[in-house]
Amino acid sequence: MSVPLILASGSEIRARLLRNAAVPFTKEVPRVDEDTAKRALIAENASPRDIADALAELKARKISDKTPGAMVLGCDQVLDFEGSLLSKPESPEAALEQLKAMRGKRHMLLSAAVIYRNGEPLWRHVGQVRLRMRDSSDAYLQGYVARNWDSIRHAVGAYKLEEEGVRLFTSIDGDYFNVLGMPLLELLHFLTLQGVIDQ
Repeated sequence: MSVPLILASGSEIRARLLRNAAVPFTKEVPRVDEDTAKRALIAENASPRDIADALAELKARKISDKTPGAMVLGCDQVLDFEGSLLSKPESPEAALEQLKAMRGKRHMLLSAAVIYRNGEPLWRHVGQVRLRMRDSSDAYLQGYVARNWDSIRHAVGAYKLEEEGVRLFTSIDGDYFNVLGMPLLELLHFLTLQGVIDQ
């Protein structure tokens, strides 16, 4: 590969997606204050799509500034529920409240990816997925959180579709890779056009 690719993320699922697609890369976790940046964007009435994009860009730019020549991929995912952003739950009780609020309703996941090189943005994409949750019982949701807390505490919306969380849904409209936190097909297309991966 002529140009090195760096994944600016600590996410194991994003790294696994790239590995499974046979994309050579290294990983570096950016030190950014996501919470402060997100609060500032919300205070400016930024849309959920713009918040996802800005946070992905923040991570890519941070690593790009200290790795000249490399392509740096930053990613972020937000959950838009009735116009509000839901974050990773801070406790099992918070996870349960999120799931109770969303049951029987639709929400949207927005997965942003931004590539920087030499401190400048080269490419960006925000994938969208619309999901409808089934009207699960309180007892099922309580059991779900208890069984899965160690995993879902790292997930916006308090679920992982690749695990038992798939049972929470009646419909999913969009690309599964976006659910996992990366617009992978669009990213692979860009990397192919750039000659980073083979045609």
